[in-house]
Amino acid sequence: MTIALILKKLGALVLTVFVASVLVFFSMYLVPGDPLGFLLRGRSPSPEAIAAVTAQYGLDKPVLAQYVDWLVNVLHGNFGRSFQYREDVSTLLASRAPTTLGLIVLAGLIIAVLGLAAGIVSALARGKAADRIILTALTGLAAIPSFVGAIVLIALFAVQLGWFPSFGSGTGFLDTLYHLVLPALALALAFVALVARVTRSSMLDQLGREHVEVAVSRGVARGAVVRRHVLRNALGPILTVSGVLVAGLLVASAVVEQAFGLSGIGSLLVQSVDRLDFPVVQVIVLLIVLIFVTVNTAVDLLASAIDPRSKAGAAAR
Repeated sequence: MTIALILKKLGALVLTVFVASVLVFFSMYLVPGDPLGFLLRGRSPSPEAIAAVTAQYGLDKPVLAQYVDWLVNVLHGNFGRSFQYREDVSTLLASRAPTTLGLIVLAGLIIAVLGLAAGIVSALARGKAADRIILTALTGLAAIPSFVGAIVLIALFAVQLGWFPSFGSGTGFLDTLYHLVLPALALALAFVALVARVTRSSMLDQLGREHVEVAVSRGVARGAVVRRHVLRNALGPILTVSGVLVAGLLVASAVVEQAFGLSGIGSLLVQSVDRLDFPVVQVIVLLIVLIFVTVNTAVDLLASAIDPRSKAGAAAR
């Protein structure tokens, strides 16, 4: 991995985030309504009151000046004030981030364990009954939207069996973890199918390689062949799709948090969009873009370090 490649990836990251910031900020002028109308809430105040409100939120400045001020403030960690809650956006995000982070981490662990296990078993049992059963199950999981999975899980495990709670985030580490089990499962279902299919396809591709067949013909134990020659070389596509999963989990968490009554960033985004709380929407969307681009950049660099073919291709470019 060369310094030039790293600088190229970081430059693309900065450019992407900058373009996203422009689109995110100016998109508020494309939706029905305006910030001032939301702040006044249908009232008819005096011209002096309107001037005070517009000055307080910087709405009296030219649009380009508003963008520059917003971007500078964001870079300094000042995300503005929520129109709806009348408090700093950073405070709102800090209070809700642990719930969303816990939900995504738990869902990610479920995806990694079940997705990789299903994909590996299916690839090693290609054409057998186990392979067919796993493929059928994966097809069913892939077709289930997060909100449908949430409803089914609530009806079965919360209402009928009473094993898990169906609402709220809980208090304390263990209670929070207990409350997040069903939401994490609902969030992970479709993504388990994606990771498993990619893992299976990548494993099958590696199993057919000449060096793998040579290792098997020389009597190397099957487990050692899978670990050293198959699974490691199959990690490239798996890592690539994992980067895409991050954005999918962040977006899908909004639906799951609404379904389970979780006070996370996803539910805050949905509420803010519905109530035209522009400062909150702008910052959350920009954070999603930043996390997505950062993770994908890290995945690209990691894949180049792991897979010699990726490294060679990057050097050739």
